[in-house]
Amino acid sequence: MPDNKTEHLPGYLPLVPDMPVLLQENIACELGLSNGAQGIFRELVYGETSEQITEANEGVFPANTIFVRNAQYALVEIKKSKIGKLDSLNPFVVPIPVIDKTFEVDLAKLYADKGSILKAFNDKKLKTTIAVKRRGLPLVPAYSITTHKSQGQTLPKIVIDLNMPPGIVEVASAYVPLSRVQQLSDLVILQDFSVTALQVKPSKKQKAEMNRLVAIFEKTKLCYPDYFV
Repeated sequence: MPDNKTEHLPGYLPLVPDMPVLLQENIACELGLSNGAQGIFRELVYGETSEQITEANEGVFPANTIFVRNAQYALVEIKKSKIGKLDSLNPFVVPIPVIDKTFEVDLAKLYADKGSILKAFNDKKLKTTIAVKRRGLPLVPAYSITTHKSQGQTLPKIVIDLNMPPGIVEVASAYVPLSRVQQLSDLVILQDFSVTALQVKPSKKQKAEMNRLVAIFEKTKLCYPDYFV
């Protein structure tokens, strides 16, 4: 299942030291540890009773894979956090704990191509929706991020792709990624793109919202003129 259907806890999370990661959970917003914060993964810390399992799933992992269970937290360097230095840790390195999440799985959709399984559920009049509890780290690899996740961030250097996916293209689809840097020399466009990506007009609802905000602003200036000298 895609991560956005599992409360953003991936089934498998490949962790490589020094890889960029993105925080998927609000751990402590007042300290800069909020959903979308970027960092560098440094180390995974396990409990004292870690269990090692050498049996790998055939076809998924190499035969010499070792599974180490009972992970407690990841050490992630987050430069923009408001935590300067914790005891015994390097500057800006913070522990991101393992969390539990519960989500629902619709077996009817999951096994839509396996009629015999669904028939067994129907014959026994069983519910096809089950609750699944997953324990994992609220992190995802961040070698690249979506436009949505980049909103509100100022980045040092970026490479962006302005080839839009099929469907409705919003004004923000091009504006948001193009405005993540402070100067053009820090921006590279990955490949050729259609100029129509830059010609998207606001929808009627967006225009109505902008007009509403302008009206509120003008009303505020009349009520509090001393603040707008």
